[in-house]
Amino acid sequence: MKLSEILSRIGDAVTDHSLTANQNHDPEITGVAAIDEATIGTLSYVEGGKFASLVSKTSASALILPQNKTLQLQAQEQGIAWLATPQPRLLFAKAIALFYQPYQPKAEIHPSAVIHPTAKIGSDVYIGPHVVIQPGVEIGNGAIIHPNVVIYPDAKIGDRTTLHANCTIHERTQIGADCVIHSGTVIGAEGFGFVPTRTGWYKMEQSGYTVLEDGVEIGCNSAVDRPSVGETRIGSQTKIDNLVQIAHGCQIGFGCAIAGQAGMAGGVTLGKRVILAGQVGIANKAKMGDGSTASAQAGILHDIAPGEIVSGTPAISHKLYLKISAIYKRLPDIHQTFRQLQRQEQNK
Repeated sequence: MKLSEILSRIGDAVTDHSLTANQNHDPEITGVAAIDEATIGTLSYVEGGKFASLVSKTSASALILPQNKTLQLQAQEQGIAWLATPQPRLLFAKAIALFYQPYQPKAEIHPSAVIHPTAKIGSDVYIGPHVVIQPGVEIGNGAIIHPNVVIYPDAKIGDRTTLHANCTIHERTQIGADCVIHSGTVIGAEGFGFVPTRTGWYKMEQSGYTVLEDGVEIGCNSAVDRPSVGETRIGSQTKIDNLVQIAHGCQIGFGCAIAGQAGMAGGVTLGKRVILAGQVGIANKAKMGDGSTASAQAGILHDIAPGEIVSGTPAISHKLYLKISAIYKRLPDIHQTFRQLQRQEQNK
């Protein structure tokens, strides 16, 4: 499609564009690409000035740029059409959706699926081969259940939710509308509950359940456990990456983002819009306040205040961590200086 058509379909946030200055330069766009891989006919984007050097090297026919006059002039000098917006990456995401839509099976129930007679299945639902749906399950309208999914008794799946192949939903789990659970993920399995005794570990039954509110997405091979009593809850619009462990009784707020290999012990609480980078670990019952952030491999052993950014293990203020890191690289020189001072003192 022409760039002007893309502008008309997704350009609500566009503040300026080259089509105004040169109406004859309205390139045909056949796809989207990263700026360093773009070819003629593709649309790409630049987020800020640090990527300015790529503008002069790219073969893209059009770019989505920030509100940066220097970048816009640079693109214009290269003969590249452009759109300007405060959030280039967001507009590029919308552009991708114009050229690509994920696989969407037509509503049907495969004859190999095993569905208990007491299960309630909504309208326009797809249920793939070898799916197992046990007693008392409820599946909302427009849901997509891909092959080999197993749904245990009394679980509830909301409208338009997608369960990808080979994921498992355990008993009494509640999943809201417009959720996406990717392959290999297990929701609502038993939490890790054992009581030490003189004769060994006594198993504490996990009688609670797990709740995913609307719009939650969870990547591949993650686990969200149910507690011994009460609930584990994931707040609406929270996005969780692959290989994440969320233990029994965790309470995760609205709009959090949790990157791969993060792990939470039992009873952890995350406020709204908390960000966990890769491999963050959070100790039992620790709390992170609204808008706080933990950088990669941070170890959270205590409560974190709202809005705070922490790094390291045990986690400390990110600003302090950067100062310590700068000193850490100088430790050999500092140690050598210290030894010299020691020898001088001994020779007095």
